[in-house]
Amino acid sequence: MSQIAFTTPPLIGRDEELTRLTGLLERSRSGEARAVLIAGDAGVGKTRLLDEVAGRAARAGATVVTGHCVDLGDVGLPYLPFTEILGVLASDERFTAVLGAHPAVDRLLGAGTDAARDPDGRLRLFEDVAGLLADLAAVAPLVLVLEDLHWADQSSRDLLRFLLSRGVLHRPGGGAPGRRLAVLASYRADDLHRRHPLRPLLAELVRLPAVERLELRPLPDPEVARLVRALGVRPLPEAVVHGIVARAEGNAFYAEELLAADGADGVGVPSGLADLLLIRVEQVSETAQQVLRTAAVAGRRVEHDLLREAAGLPEDELERALREAVGRQLLVPGDGDTYAFRHALTREAVYADLLPGERSRLHGAYARLLAARGRAAETAAERAHHYHESHDLPEALAACLEAADHARRLGAPAEELRHLETALDLWPSVPASARPAVEEGLNRVTLTLRASAAAAHAGESHRAVSLTRAALAGVDQDTDSELAARVRYTLAGNLLTVDSLTAAYRYSSEALAMIPAEPPSRTWVWAAATHVTAARQVGDRETALRIAGQALRVAGELGLTGARADLLISLANIEGGGRSSREGRERLREAREMARTGGNAPVEMRALFNLAVAAFESGDLHECPALLADGLDRARRAGLLSSPYPVEMRYLQLLVMYTLGRWDDCVRTASEAAAELPAVGGGFARSPALYVALARGDETAAHRARALLEGPFDWMGTLVAGVVLTDAAAQRGDVEEAVERMRAAVAALGDGTTRRPAVAVRLAALCLGALADRAAELRRTGRDRDLARWTDTAAELVELARATAGDDEEGRPQGPEGQAWLERVEAEWAAVGASPDPAAWEKAVAAFAYGDVYEQARCRLRYAQALLAAERREEAAEQARLARETAAGLGAAPLLERIDALTGRGRLAATPTAADHVTPLTAREQDVLRLLARGRSNRQIGEELFISGKTASVHVSNILAKLGAASRTEAVAIAYRQGLIAPEPAGSG
Repeated sequence: MSQIAFTTPPLIGRDEELTRLTGLLERSRSGEARAVLIAGDAGVGKTRLLDEVAGRAARAGATVVTGHCVDLGDVGLPYLPFTEILGVLASDERFTAVLGAHPAVDRLLGAGTDAARDPDGRLRLFEDVAGLLADLAAVAPLVLVLEDLHWADQSSRDLLRFLLSRGVLHRPGGGAPGRRLAVLASYRADDLHRRHPLRPLLAELVRLPAVERLELRPLPDPEVARLVRALGVRPLPEAVVHGIVARAEGNAFYAEELLAADGADGVGVPSGLADLLLIRVEQVSETAQQVLRTAAVAGRRVEHDLLREAAGLPEDELERALREAVGRQLLVPGDGDTYAFRHALTREAVYADLLPGERSRLHGAYARLLAARGRAAETAAERAHHYHESHDLPEALAACLEAADHARRLGAPAEELRHLETALDLWPSVPASARPAVEEGLNRVTLTLRASAAAAHAGESHRAVSLTRAALAGVDQDTDSELAARVRYTLAGNLLTVDSLTAAYRYSSEALAMIPAEPPSRTWVWAAATHVTAARQVGDRETALRIAGQALRVAGELGLTGARADLLISLANIEGGGRSSREGRERLREAREMARTGGNAPVEMRALFNLAVAAFESGDLHECPALLADGLDRARRAGLLSSPYPVEMRYLQLLVMYTLGRWDDCVRTASEAAAELPAVGGGFARSPALYVALARGDETAAHRARALLEGPFDWMGTLVAGVVLTDAAAQRGDVEEAVERMRAAVAALGDGTTRRPAVAVRLAALCLGALADRAAELRRTGRDRDLARWTDTAAELVELARATAGDDEEGRPQGPEGQAWLERVEAEWAAVGASPDPAAWEKAVAAFAYGDVYEQARCRLRYAQALLAAERREEAAEQARLARETAAGLGAAPLLERIDALTGRGRLAATPTAADHVTPLTAREQDVLRLLARGRSNRQIGEELFISGKTASVHVSNILAKLGAASRTEAVAIAYRQGLIAPEPAGSG
């Protein structure tokens, strides 16, 4: 087929952006791999800029390949832009050998292995894609263009995150040459609503040193006028130019469309954009309009042969219509005999203008044409979309199930869930005789159970509960008892993940009662394993032990290694000294190995999580990082990073960093983890960074903690919010609120049971600190009645703390952390009753030596106060000095202020240290300060930090006030002098 020529409009008004991007390409050609995220509203010129840059790169000898993300509504096609890129590369003979050496090519192009049956397949896929790109870049400089990231599927986002954060942008070691690679990715900024899944990924990526962000702003009016005059085929009256400039509002696409419509026989331009877009469509022949309507149903891009068959036109008529559409710049030819709408908005407007019957007919045509080519798994999502829109529900259902299977094989649970939910919506509308017999025993209940499993793997725990409840509602008297039991124990397991413990126990009891223990069966074993976990959670230890022993024996007889490992984990928690004991840890290691060899990733992750918790509870904090790294790596390889245990591992990983005083690592890791956490229910996993924020004086910490209490109940979120809000109130001296927050947290965490959450001792200690200060003030002012009331409250808190620290949920004493908080409780209680007791505070300081550096420093301050009250001034000065060193090193400004106040008030000698350069700025203000040092404006700061320009201005004002600076330049100079920021290497930023 002959190529159809078309005219490319000039690139006007983007000199700065073009210079920046071409400079980046030059750096990448020399081996400095770089990436740029290009943001802009629809029609602002992202594609045109990318085309210009790509053309220059190609002329300079680079290989330029483009992958497009496509909007298929709720239907996602995993790794779509990357499969498109590989398809283009596969047609280039230069890369045949390289492509053949990488299994990822066959996997993504549909000829590879089943990732769902290969627990390590997802990580290997990502690593192989990274290796492939590195090898391709070794053959020739490579420019990777990814368009319309706002439509990217979750799996593509995950792969992009890996490539930019851990893969191709990192320089190989050993003195090897750098990678000649550039990644240019565009997205519509105006499509990114507050909960858009791309937002957290962007926030993570822009923090990487090799990733930049470039925002295309609307063109200034003079540049729009230049563009209009350059596009005109004849001189235009100034009134026409000014009218177009006024209506275009800086959008190059609007300007082009307004100009084209104005030149068409005096037809007026309507105010609505859709009407504006359709004017040019209506100016072409009826046959060309038919081709455009047919192409719009296919999506942004369509193959020539597919378009011809769907349109039902002879080749010569189709070519004339295409020539006309291309000449009018409605379509543009692409690689591989494809055509694309020049602007996505044009395609959307044409599609919206179709009559309902016309739209349904064309969708049906595309579905049948794709099916006639063979039911390739890669086209299942597209076929599902077209069949659904054409109202061919039986075929839509079959294609949805195929697409779900394909997503499962690729390890993409979020996409699998979307397909399965669509299938569930379709199921009642499809007659039983027309439903696909894709697997034995498939029915509405089993399909719903599968969807609940996908939801759990995708981290949508509450959705998993809802789906399993829907499955239970579908169970009737005719349902097989084993299936009925499986629904109930699955529901129990999902309820445990959302901390609905009593309900979980009820359903696991029902499941176990429905299945006889004899003859032994897989269903009974897993029902028993779930019931053991639920019984332990509600405190029914006797039942848990009895059922676990019985089930462990049956699991061994049946060879169910996964169930045996799961039961061993439960027994490690409830038998003897628990998981923290030597026997408990040995049992957990045995369970981990059993699950690993059996290929059961969820159970293996449970074992690793419990091993890490056991180390933490025992005070062996330095053992935790390796265990957590193993667990998260296992989750990443299995595509289960959003599932419950990995999310809890994230929290524990950050908690260990916080406890050991690695606060900067904690904050950075929390930010990096944001994009890998589920949108709902995963907020707590980043929350140890809130502990850091509160300790550093960030005034937003309490507000962010309250956000954890919004939405469905989350046990861990409630715990973290309870700690932060209680501590914040205590630090303000607001005893009433501190006690109220503590009581609310303890009640909520009890889930209607009589159990005392272990965190109660910590909450009590925090309240008692504020209460001891209030008691001292009341004694000093002679307010005995108020003192008696608060002393009674303190006695209540001490009783709660002693009972909690001496008897945890398993009936065993708490570990070093709980005992340390109890020592602090006792020391604060002594201060409530009389005066501070140095001996009690000495014990508290020693107790926190297990690894909690911040709490030890806070106890040292109280110890110094007690020593000063006892006139032991030298010892007080030493404790104040040690506390100050820690506070300065951590950047805990509020604690440092209290230490300095005590030192000044008590006239204690204090020797400044190198760690005294504590920033008075919040973490966000430090980010703003670094950008100020790079000469960024308020608007640019807002763009780079994803905040508004107004908010950036407020932060700048706060920085000037805190540093006592009269100008931005002076603030930066002060910051350099005080060591708040360090000079950056030449060329950075």
